Amino acid sequence: MSLLPVEDALARLLAAARPIDATEEIALHDANGRVLAADLSARLTQPPFDASAMDGYALRAGDAAAVGSVLTVIGESAAGHGFSGKVGPGETVRIFTGAPVPDGADTILLQEDAEKLDDGRIRTAFAVAKGRHIRPRGQDFAEGDVALAAGIQLDFSHLTLAAAMNHARLPVFRRPKIAILATGDELVSPGSAPGPSQIIGSNTFGIAALARDNGAEILDLGIVPDDRDLLLNAVKRARECRADVLVTLGGASVGDHDLVQPTLVSAGMQLDFWRIAMRPGKPLMVGRLDEMHVLGLPGNPISSLVCGLLFLEPLLCHLGHRQPRQRMAMARSHTALSANDKRQDYVRARLMDGGGDMPAVESFGKQDSSMMRIFAQSDCLIVRPPYAPAVVAGDTVPVLLLRP
Repeated sequence: MSLLPVEDALARLLAAARPIDATEEIALHDANGRVLAADLSARLTQPPFDASAMDGYALRAGDAAAVGSVLTVIGESAAGHGFSGKVGPGETVRIFTGAPVPDGADTILLQEDAEKLDDGRIRTAFAVAKGRHIRPRGQDFAEGDVALAAGIQLDFSHLTLAAAMNHARLPVFRRPKIAILATGDELVSPGSAPGPSQIIGSNTFGIAALARDNGAEILDLGIVPDDRDLLLNAVKRARECRADVLVTLGGASVGDHDLVQPTLVSAGMQLDFWRIAMRPGKPLMVGRLDEMHVLGLPGNPISSLVCGLLFLEPLLCHLGHRQPRQRMAMARSHTALSANDKRQDYVRARLMDGGGDMPAVESFGKQDSSMMRIFAQSDCLIVRPPYAPAVVAGDTVPVLLLRP
């Protein structure tokens, strides 16, 4: 089987995926980051009355058209405690920010523009204009207005608006559920004492974090040895939990000890493709097991994370009605890079101040795919398309941002 270009592989993966239509209703305080499943209409008008925007005095503009006008204070209007009477000629009401404007008043005189007199009256030190410092009823929204549209990813501002519209619960799309299965006799969990020939299994934690960042619910199936029956039991758990995506880590190739692909095929997986023209990450596997997408990532941590960024993130966004992060950018290479072969390379690099219209980027010298420390220190990956010519310092190169 020939190597599949990255762009073609991603297109095939997404073409076979359908956004999740199932919805649920959740509490407002649980909705941050979720995707709204229906238009949200206001259940009331905001503000529900003409409200003062400042501390001062509510009065009739015609009574204070000239500086030095004297008015009698007849009461007070505070937030939550409005004045129940009516402002007549020559009268005013002490008012505070957010309080209802009393009947009869049509403007607000700022408190610093009023001189208090000894007999319960005030003298104006500023000529007022009708409507000044008043927030009219319905200025923000009216009952029935659609203020939040279906499909938005809810953030702090949206939740504040939803609360103001008097919604305690919100309809949202169900999150994609991803089951993560790490495989290999050589793997043990962090905190364990590795035996001879064993290493710490780290991929699960990076892939789970990436999936959560993209709105997924995680089912951790743990580490399973290279044993067909144990692998089948783990896959059965994923299916019983109705996972939308099964992500396997390691064992997806066709070596003597790579059991994941043949085991999944024996369980009914329809293999779409595997082996991508990229470095790192060539042994990527994509298939379907009934309604569950299967994404077999390489066992190497860096290969796994690169494939997660390129394939798992777009898949989860597609399933979950989310807009993918904008990870691609341009930068000026600070270092020379040799011409590329038929595989698309992702070179670990760090960004620097370019002193111009775009940042500079400097690749790390050694690019061994086992060097997780260098990956963690990287800001981006320089993307080297197949058969790309050599790069000299100062050339513009595309970069994949790790932390957009």
